[in-house]
Amino acid sequence: MAGFDKRVSSYEEAMEGIEDGMTVIAGGFGLCGIPENLIAEIKRRGTKDLTVYSNNCGVDGFGLGILLEDRQISTIYASYVGENALFERQMLNEEITVVLTPQGTLAEKMRAGGAGIPAFYTATGYGTPVGDGKEVREFNGRPHILEESVVGDFAIVKGWKADRYGNVIYRDTAQNFNPMAATAGRITVVEVEEIVEPGELKPDQIHTPGIYVDRIIQGSFEKRIERRMVREG
Repeated sequence: MAGFDKRVSSYEEAMEGIEDGMTVIAGGFGLCGIPENLIAEIKRRGTKDLTVYSNNCGVDGFGLGILLEDRQISTIYASYVGENALFERQMLNEEITVVLTPQGTLAEKMRAGGAGIPAFYTATGYGTPVGDGKEVREFNGRPHILEESVVGDFAIVKGWKADRYGNVIYRDTAQNFNPMAATAGRITVVEVEEIVEPGELKPDQIHTPGIYVDRIIQGSFEKRIERRMVREG
């Protein structure tokens, strides 16, 4: 990787520098648009005591769920537990700290962190356990709680296409948390299905400008579906 060329040739190089105790922001929603190979590299490295910000924690045996198997995650800020039995068990047994966070608040934590905004007020969560112990201020007659933004040591993101300068396009619903996560990492790593030459992506199609991206790698993906629902004939 040199100059404006953000490409790396291996997942080991892509996640170089990640250490125990770091904070990782992960894009994706359920299993849609998750950086599955970057997660697998964290698993391979055995990095532990991680604080993770993600919409959820994958499923048993896939996505962020594989990091639970060896207890690599110590704290996670997530919107729901989902269908991950191991995640549920570790939470109930207090083997992992789970900070349940409304989805919009979680997305804004990432967006605000990427924009250099240290905190923001939101009405969401006021009067519930989400707001316990947080500063309250009234706007237009309605109470709001103060939420702190987040900047991770690493942000891991899944894109569709990128050029070697790191400009990224997400496909369909894989936009979910990925654009916000991409802005909120001190080191942002993006894995994509295809890398093209600069100029091949139309400027008005780019979702994440390369200024936010430090490393980019092309991979292949399983794209597992969290739950397949079919109608009986």
